[in-house]
Amino acid sequence: MSRFAALLDDFFFRPDEDVSGLQDFAAGSDGVASVTPEEVPEEYLAFRLEGESYAVPIRAVREISKVPPLTEIPRAEPQLLGVLNLRGELLPAYDIKVRLGLAERAPLVAGPDAPVPPRDARILVLRTQTGPAGVWVDSVSGVVKLKPSMLEPPPSSLRLGDRDCVVAIGRRGPSLFILLDPEQALAS
Repeated sequence: MSRFAALLDDFFFRPDEDVSGLQDFAAGSDGVASVTPEEVPEEYLAFRLEGESYAVPIRAVREISKVPPLTEIPRAEPQLLGVLNLRGELLPAYDIKVRLGLAERAPLVAGPDAPVPPRDARILVLRTQTGPAGVWVDSVSGVVKLKPSMLEPPPSSLRLGDRDCVVAIGRRGPSLFILLDPEQALAS
């Protein structure tokens, strides 16, 4: 065998080779930054709502808090759960499940008749143009890095009227993340 043939033999796939990590690498989820500037990954905070994975840009998240007692607001808009006192700062707390079509109405979580929140539930304090606001989530999954090549436009079935709070679908290996625009998700 010539030297060139030996090089080609090393280059091409052989059925007896171990290629277990190849699918993640091909999908762009290897965690290594790409050499092209367009492929710089962006960090998102992943969380769960009704068993589905969602994410918002990490730059929009101010902090994550356990669910404190919420004070109900009479005759408030349907997605406003109440207000929370976070170290002396009063913030509105929203449930975006109704907006996303995951629930028909927001649950009772504020006031004296409210049940104890689930153990994994959290409040994401998001930065918005009108100031910080809390969003109730079922659980926080963690930070995920997604490159632009890992994002797809959302299907038309996820468009919610004239305000599109679902901006993309992110794929990282076998996982899917529904990416939200926090401003649009909280808009009434």
